[in-house]
Amino acid sequence: MSHRTRRIVLAPALAGMAALVYWGLTGLPDFGDYRGPYGFVIDRVATPERHMTNAVTAVVFDYRGFDTMGEEFILFASVVGSVLLLRARGNKPEGERDWIGSDGVRTLGVFFAGPALVVGLWLVAFGAVTPGGGFQGGVAVAGGFLLVYAAADRSFRRVADEHALDVAEGTGAGGYVVIGLAALVSGAPFLHNLLGPGQTGTLLSSGSVAFVNWSVALEVAAAILLLFSEFLKHYVVPVGGGNG
Repeated sequence: MSHRTRRIVLAPALAGMAALVYWGLTGLPDFGDYRGPYGFVIDRVATPERHMTNAVTAVVFDYRGFDTMGEEFILFASVVGSVLLLRARGNKPEGERDWIGSDGVRTLGVFFAGPALVVGLWLVAFGAVTPGGGFQGGVAVAGGFLLVYAAADRSFRRVADEHALDVAEGTGAGGYVVIGLAALVSGAPFLHNLLGPGQTGTLLSSGSVAFVNWSVALEVAAAILLLFSEFLKHYVVPVGGGNG
């Protein structure tokens, strides 16, 4: 199929999509106009029932935890598929080009890598208390390691070992299921909070939901780092002898 034919076929599809997007946007309520009743219900019952002051985490990992498991495996499957496709193409040879770096980027990378990692772990740990959680915290944790790449590529390649990341991603995704199955073995519903709600406002307030939260954080962080590492091998030439 020629480029001209592709454009002719693509044009009506893009026009139709644009019309649908415009129709959807014009039908949105005004900013701050919340019409759904469920948010008000969750806001009223989440803390008394689940002892979590972050209602979003209560919904994501408790009230609808089974749905979230499906979302996690969507991420898991998409990353696995992308990585398999990239690995099938093979890697670029080492030292194909000279390293082009920036002292400013390396300095900022070194300076912010630690704080970014700490913030990410804080978002995960306090996910049931304050805004945050496994998904957000996992992304922030991965960001801390990505800053290591900006500062010192060789160090990043030691940290982002593909074999270790494969295991970490599988452990995070599988841990979610194992926690749910543990509840079934005990005679409770799938993903039932085995430890029960703890003291409100503390790290232990969410009970066994905290383990689900950390499993998600491990899977998300490992998935992002795995993708980043694989893309670097194919589209960014590794350091041949630049910075260390």
